[in-house]
Amino acid sequence: MKMQRGLILVLFLTFAVVQNGITAEHAADASDYHELNEQVIASIDRGLEWLKGQQAEDGLFANHPGITALALTAFLRHPQNKYSEAEHPFIQKGIQQLIGMQQPNGAIYNVEMQPALPNYNTAISVMALSSTDNSEYASIIERAQGFLKSLQVTDEESVYYGGIGYGSRETVHDLSNLNLAIQALKESGSDDQEVWDKAIKFLERTQNRSESNDQSWAGNDGGFIYSPDGESKAGTDAAGSPRSYASMTYAGLLSFIYANVDKNDERVQAAFEWIKEHFTLEENYGMGAQGLYYHYHTMAKALRLYGDSTFVDSKGISHDWYREFVEKMVELQKPDGFWVNEQSRWMEADPRLVTAYVVLALDTAYPK
Repeated sequence: MKMQRGLILVLFLTFAVVQNGITAEHAADASDYHELNEQVIASIDRGLEWLKGQQAEDGLFANHPGITALALTAFLRHPQNKYSEAEHPFIQKGIQQLIGMQQPNGAIYNVEMQPALPNYNTAISVMALSSTDNSEYASIIERAQGFLKSLQVTDEESVYYGGIGYGSRETVHDLSNLNLAIQALKESGSDDQEVWDKAIKFLERTQNRSESNDQSWAGNDGGFIYSPDGESKAGTDAAGSPRSYASMTYAGLLSFIYANVDKNDERVQAAFEWIKEHFTLEENYGMGAQGLYYHYHTMAKALRLYGDSTFVDSKGISHDWYREFVEKMVELQKPDGFWVNEQSRWMEADPRLVTAYVVLALDTAYPK
């Protein structure tokens, strides 16, 4: 169930970082952000007020379990705990819709929706359920965790070993799917090292780092691509090698640390060096505006999890990433309170999805 705000135990440090958006270093700096934090809360509140008005009578958002779960999690993780299932019937209505979709195998998704996306929808639903204070959901979460773990490729001869795919007829196993499953498992209290060890092999095979990637396509920039078979949504470089791009590199960084890989590990450091080389809030580097808000959401989680409140990029420029991130999100927020991407790829033309992404990113980034 949701961890109490402010309670930071060493054993659960990495979970608390993303769930509560805090590190010891950043906590000491929190007083420096008083005015900025007020902007964050105002922006979140405007976004959530708009989002609340988008809920259908049946409790769903966009008639989609994944978007519904993202939206509910955005409410439940408000930095000031303004929303709870017990006190807000609209949240309870949405939660009950998700529970009603649980399948006999533990998955949570709409069987009539195509594509069904069982892994994505189950993972995000687990995050929503585990953000409540309701202990009655423990068995539902446990069954969903079991489903997510059952999707992991265990064939050591497969290039996709350790990966988790869509969970239905699709055979694609990619970093985006794995990252969402890892987040769901970790944030719901399932810290299974056997699962992590397998996942780490998959992560190695999606990182452009030949020292740890045994695939022939591997380069050496430290960034990440979509799939260990060499597929990159950012295409290839002049030499024909798959290009690393920002959203997957943040997903790889987040996943490594959630899988208990030390921050100082060379694989983690290589990913962060790529970020320092390509850090920008103007685009999803390598993809332009495509997947921009997924990128923002994953960036906020990964950087909060990594734990440094500031860093110096490869050009020698110092970045207070939280301040820069907030300023960009406030700039992009529409007068009515929502966010939307003009690029429609990956459903980002839907302001309900994008607004949930940004509010969750701000929830996470906020230094409590």
